[in-house]
Parts: sequence; structure tokens; C-alpha cells
Amino acid sequence: MVKITDVARHAGVSPSTVSYALSGKRPISEETRQRVEAAIRELGYRPHAGARALASSRSNVLALVVPLRAGIHVPVVMQFAVSVVTTARRYDHDVLLLTQEEGEEGLRRVADTALVDALIVMDVQLDDPRLPLLRALERPSVMIGFPSSSEGLTCIDLDFKAAGEACVEHLARLGHRMVALVGSPPEVYVRQTAFAQRVVQGFTAAADRSGMSSSVHPCEAAPGAARVVAEQLLREQPALTGVVVHNEPLLEPLIDAFEQLGLRVPGDLSVTAICPDELAEAVRVPVTSVALPSAEVGTRAVELLMRKLAGTAVPEATLLPPRLTERASTAPRNVP
Repeated sequence: MVKITDVARHAGVSPSTVSYALSGKRPISEETRQRVEAAIRELGYRPHAGARALASSRSNVLALVVPLRAGIHVPVVMQFAVSVVTTARRYDHDVLLLTQEEGEEGLRRVADTALVDALIVMDVQLDDPRLPLLRALERPSVMIGFPSSSEGLTCIDLDFKAAGEACVEHLARLGHRMVALVGSPPEVYVRQTAFAQRVVQGFTAAADRSGMSSSVHPCEAAPGAARVVAEQLLREQPALTGVVVHNEPLLEPLIDAFEQLGLRVPGDLSVTAICPDELAEAVRVPVTSVALPSAEVGTRAVELLMRKLAGTAVPEATLLPPRLTERASTAPRNVP
């Protein structure tokens, strides 16, 4: 069995320094903390949870607040949740999953008890009503998402604005002049959900910079809705040659709908998406996409919380740059 002295020897520090890194009782340098964390991972050290909780007056539990509202794509949300849970376990923490639409009252109820040490909050809105409480709480928190103002908060996410821009810029380089965004369900925009709004901002800004004609189409996440929006696009924009999809369940049904309407992908219509890589690769025509880095975001959110619990300063904003992978769904514009 690996002991704390083994971790200390491996990291080149004293056992008390390892204890401080685990409990957060005293500040230690970031370099030392990283060495200790690396040693813990490499040796597989598992401190006794009960002893740690007793020594630090902590529960060793994190709350993951992810209200399952209408229009949210649960499989992608669960990717974030799995990443948070597995990373938390590496730090000997459990995760309490809160899925109800509880708002500020629910957050306060959890935070006012000794049930959790810290919170990770998802499904962030631009003007999120939970922000004043999160800024005032004594318990640390991290938001996966960026509200309009992130001052006084700790936020991490994919740079969704840059992701929207990357999709349009790729189509522009291929010579496309008319593009459309098939976006999230309407209720997601009504709530001013931050990531969806950022994609629209980036999509529109990049299209304007490139002198492209563009339009945005919220769409229900149902196969039948894919046919309806495809018909609408071809009726309203017969010269359309490029589509960006930010609605995971619609990706394959939308390609099928366009092809049933006589447009070959990518011969007549190029399609890009913002979605998990595994989804983009599994479509009948593999889709050029910006990856949704749910595993990295979840891991880094937990790491930020661990540093905050230890009294270490962390950046207020962590934006992950988009990574676009070209696949078979995009090609140069077919000029008659």
C-alpha cells in the first residue's frame, strides 16, 4: 500500500508538505503542488477519506450543478459529468449531481450546509440569476460557461465564439459565399444560454468580415425538424452552399434531409459542426467539426476547484481555443 511518505519521497518534499497539498491548510507553491499531484497520480496514492475529512473539516464532496432544462442535449452533458466525477476521484472527492432547476435558492441551500466543499455550475446564461450568490459565497465555485460579465468569478469553457468563427472561416477559405447556422432549440436562445449565444456571435461576425450572406435558424432537436429546416433553407436561400450545425442530434438527419432534397454533401453543400469528435466521425459522411472538449473542460474545472480549496490563486477566465478537424463533409464551392 502506498503511504504518504512514499509520495513525499517521490515528489522530493516532506510528508507535511504532501499533507498541506491535500488539506489546503497551508499555502504551498504551485510548482510544489504540481509535483505532489503528479506523484499522487503516478503512485496511485489513496488517502483515507474519513481521516482527511476529519482533519480538514471538509466533506470531500463537490457539487455539480447542471439543471436539465428543455433543449439541453443530455448525452453531451453527461460527458462533462463523467469527466468531473473521474477527476474528482483522483483528488479523493465524490460528486453530488444536482439536476433540478433550483436557481439561487437551491444553490444557497446546498452551500449553507456542510454537504459540499465547492461547486461546479453548468448551463450558464448571459445574465445568470445565480451570479450574485456565486460571487458572495464563501465556498469556492467554478462555472463551465461564460456569462456577460465574469468579473469576480472563475469560468472555463471552449471559446464558443471562436468556434463559430472557425467554422465560417473554413467555409470562406473554400469559396462559399452563402452560409447558414442550424442552431440549438429555440428555448436555449430564449434563456440566453451563454454558449449558444457565443456561437451565434462568432458565426455572424466571421460571415460579416468575409462579406458572406448568413442566416441563423434555431431548430428543435428532432429528426422531423431537420427536414423542415432543410426545406426552409433551400426555399429561402436557393444559393446556399455552406451550413454550420450546432445541434448534435440533428447532424446526421440534416445531412440525410439535404440529400433527399437533391443536394450532395459535399459536392453541392458543405457541412461543418461544433460537436464531439466521436459524433462527427460516426456520421455516414464524416463531418468537418470543431471538437467539443468535454473531458478537458471537466478535468480542468475540478483542478481549478482543487487549487481554490488549497488557497492558490487561479485565473478568472480559462478559454480553450477551438480545434477544427477537416473531414469529408466540406469541399470547395461548386461553381457552375
